Amino acid sequence: MPQLVNHSSSSSVLPAHVEPPLSTLDPVIGSSESLSNDVATHYASETLMTATDPVASPASPQDSSLSHSQRFEIFLSTFFTIFLAELGDKTQVTTLLMTAESHAPWIVFAGAGAALVLTSFLGVWVGCWLAKRIAPRMLETLAGAMLLGISALLLWDVIQL
Repeated sequence: MPQLVNHSSSSSVLPAHVEPPLSTLDPVIGSSESLSNDVATHYASETLMTATDPVASPASPQDSSLSHSQRFEIFLSTFFTIFLAELGDKTQVTTLLMTAESHAPWIVFAGAGAALVLTSFLGVWVGCWLAKRIAPRMLETLAGAMLLGISALLLWDVIQL
């Protein structure tokens, strides 16, 4: 648990490594002392929440700096990449077989959809966690090495047959 410090500029409590940046708002709203305790406490709680939890708020600082068209481009890129990767894979074949066997397509759809949403959430959460600890270039290198390793193992398995 992070060490908490009570800064004199507000009645809020922040982690020791987080300085209250309220003074940066002075040109916009006047002096920091003019802020009500409620506003300062809300700002401090948001800072504390995002400093300790990578998925605490729906819009991270990286998200807020993106334009609408950039967000849409990222969405479409992600959608089509995942859509094409999932076509014909074992998950789709399993879903097809479960639907044919159970004769309950909407229940299978709901279960498969919930599972895919959960695995996507876990992927995003781990990605946020890794992005804070490892440089993007290193992540790309590690992912490439893992894919090459998996390819080599699959090739070795085919050769052994």
